[in-house]
Amino acid sequence: MVSEPEFIIPDWPAPKGVKAVSTTRTGGFSVAPWDSLNFGDHVGDDPQKVGQNRLRLADWTGIPVAEFRFMDQVHGIEFAELPAELPVQADGCVTSQPRVPCLVMAADCLPVLFCNRAGTRVAAAHAGWRGLCQGVLEQAVAQFDDPAELMAWLGPAIGPEQFEVGVEVREAFVEKDSEALQAFVPGRARGHFLADLYSLARQRLTSAGVTEIYGGHWCTFSDPERFFSYRRDGVTGRMASLIFIEY
Repeated sequence: MVSEPEFIIPDWPAPKGVKAVSTTRTGGFSVAPWDSLNFGDHVGDDPQKVGQNRLRLADWTGIPVAEFRFMDQVHGIEFAELPAELPVQADGCVTSQPRVPCLVMAADCLPVLFCNRAGTRVAAAHAGWRGLCQGVLEQAVAQFDDPAELMAWLGPAIGPEQFEVGVEVREAFVEKDSEALQAFVPGRARGHFLADLYSLARQRLTSAGVTEIYGGHWCTFSDPERFFSYRRDGVTGRMASLIFIEY
């Protein structure tokens, strides 16, 4: 028997007409190693199971699944204005239209949801370290008129005690902003560092003029019962983080 999905509802002061959610791995139809609420149709899972899982999310929103755009994410900084025709290749999406979900998938990378205080525009960004370093969050902020009117929510990602990277990753961030040094500490392996994606995201958002930043306290790698993690498991599913204007 399939259990009810466990959803994470952002704890932030979003306008009343804005709804947002981040899924966990529980409450779906997929079997191991994609068990069970996998939304990725590119990871080897049974397409029928993925379709059933997507219907569960659509039911929660009250929006037909045909209106969803599960993007082809490529670790870049491109944004798509929704609604848009399929296929959509981008790492962020934005809309000002009601009942059009902005959604990104992740399994260690950082999902970031955005809305303005008026509740008239929303966005979702997929920020792996490459996209984060290249400016995907700055690109998200640029989709809005005024950064000071924005709020951002950082969803489940790999935590700072588990995300070990090479020196080239640290150098790439520091080259963009010397403040990034604070987000790296020596790793377990020689010449490696533990990177804090949440801290790096907060730095980038703050520099872009965003003052209201929420979330950012999970670790997908360290919680296998609750979250998919590509770094931990290799073959695994993808969680979804989405935001939409309800009315």
